Amino acid sequence: MLRAASRRHWRPAGEPLRTRCRSASVRRPGRRFDGTRRVGISGTIEVQSACFSMADMGERLVDADGYRPNVGIVVANGRAEVLWARRVGGRDAWQFPQGGILDSETPEEALYRELYEEVGLEPDAVKLVARTRGWLRYRLPERLRRRDSSPSFVGQKQKWFLLRMLGDDGDVRVSHTGKPEFDAWRWVSYWYPVGQVVAFKQQVYRRALKELAPHLTV
Repeated sequence: MLRAASRRHWRPAGEPLRTRCRSASVRRPGRRFDGTRRVGISGTIEVQSACFSMADMGERLVDADGYRPNVGIVVANGRAEVLWARRVGGRDAWQFPQGGILDSETPEEALYRELYEEVGLEPDAVKLVARTRGWLRYRLPERLRRRDSSPSFVGQKQKWFLLRMLGDDGDVRVSHTGKPEFDAWRWVSYWYPVGQVVAFKQQVYRRALKELAPHLTV
C-alpha cells in the first residue's frame, strides 16, 4: 500500500511539501516504530506510527536503474493454498499483497507493515517460513510509469516472503483501513497466480514461487 511514501517521491515540480501521518495498533515482538525510526524495546503490543514530510525519502525510493524497492507477500494455509486478493477499482485484477520499502525499514519490517495495512494480518497470525535471496525485478508498461521522478522510474525490484497462516480466515481484513487496497480475497492453489496475474508480473511471480516452493508444507 504505502500511499504516503509513494506519493512523497512523485511530488511534481512546484507542488508544496505536505506532511502525512499514519498510525495503527500492531503487535510486533521486540520492536517499535517511532515515527519512521526503529527503536528496540521489549514489549509485545505497540503502536506503529508514522508522520513524515513528503521529502523525507529523497531519491532512495528509486535506485540508479529506476527500480523502486518493494516486498511481495505469499501467505499459505495448511492446505498449501495461497492468499489471493482483488484490487479495488472494479477491473477484477487479482494479485498477491505487496508494497514499497521505506528507507528506514528492512525488507522484513516492510513485510509486516504491508501485511497489516493491506490484509489486516498481524505478526502473530503468521509465521515467516522463507524469503527469496536477491531482488526480483519487473518493468512497468510505459503507460503506467510516473515521469516526474529522478532517476527515471521504470518498475519494481522485490524481495518475496513466504508466510504460513497461523490464524483463522476471520483474521484477514481487506477493508479495515479508510482507503483499502483490496475489496475481496480467497484461497487459491499455489501455482494458480502465475497464469492469472497481469502479464508484466508473470515472470517475477513464477521465479518467486519456484524459489519459495521447496519451503511450502501441507
